[in-house]
Amino acid sequence: MTNNFEIIRAGVNTTFQDQGRNNLYHIGIPFSGAMDNRNYSLVNKLVGNKLNSPVIEFAYQGPHLKYSGENVNIAVTGDVVFKIIKSGTEIDGNCYESYQIESGDEINLISTNKSVYGYLAVGGELDLKFQWNSCSINTKANIGSNNGKKLENGQKINILNINSDQSIKKTNYINSKVENIRVIKGPNFDYFSEEGKKIFFEKEFSVSKLSDRMGMRLEGPNIENIINTNIKSEGLLKGVIQVPADGNPIIMLSDHGTIGGYPKIGVVASVDYDRLVQISPGSKIKFKEINLSDAETLFKLYEMDTQNLLNQI
Repeated sequence: MTNNFEIIRAGVNTTFQDQGRNNLYHIGIPFSGAMDNRNYSLVNKLVGNKLNSPVIEFAYQGPHLKYSGENVNIAVTGDVVFKIIKSGTEIDGNCYESYQIESGDEINLISTNKSVYGYLAVGGELDLKFQWNSCSINTKANIGSNNGKKLENGQKINILNINSDQSIKKTNYINSKVENIRVIKGPNFDYFSEEGKKIFFEKEFSVSKLSDRMGMRLEGPNIENIINTNIKSEGLLKGVIQVPADGNPIIMLSDHGTIGGYPKIGVVASVDYDRLVQISPGSKIKFKEINLSDAETLFKLYEMDTQNLLNQI
């Protein structure tokens, strides 16, 4: 018997993601990988997968899937509204809890709730093509599994092996909202006027609808540049905040370009990255300055907290 999911509705920006690609910046390939690493790790643990296993990531509206094959466990993480349909009966699904799916069952991932990304894991090994040791899809570069493209209606997702342990697992976890995004000063911080710096740390910015896996565009008061609005292209990294000539910041996210020529006013502390990417368009954010030492300490604590959550499952 072939075990597979048929995609009835693909949803918005539905892709396969794992931990991404290391050490390829020199050829213009960013890390990619799951946007929200904590929710990615938790969903794999809930179905008994290795923590670096591929999952289905979706934004805003998820896929509607119909299953065919032997019983298999699934789980959903994030702030997601979803239903499991068994013999025509709809069951409200709970995030952070695994479910056993039987042949003919459907999963309808209706929407993320005041957030952006959700995750679906299947308890087993998906039949996916790996490129540079990762199946992560980067749609801008067309690399990764599925020929580097988003999932489409009518497509089938095959499962090579199903996990033998199908015990039901769950954990109590609430996605906390972030009030301030903590940042470290960027290498071009002094390109901006004193008033521009003050605006950056004291005023609110709105998340633009133009945000995607590549970058988060912000709208707000103009951040004045007094040196040069363009610089020689330099290497970029995830979380760096560029300010182009229009004065509106752009935060580089997981599929970002690896070089850029806009001055960099700051870098988002890694501790806040998972929550940053879940801030939906139209929401307001503020920045708060911290130093490198504090950023390192906070991230270590965040990783320890994530490990504690995984240990509870």
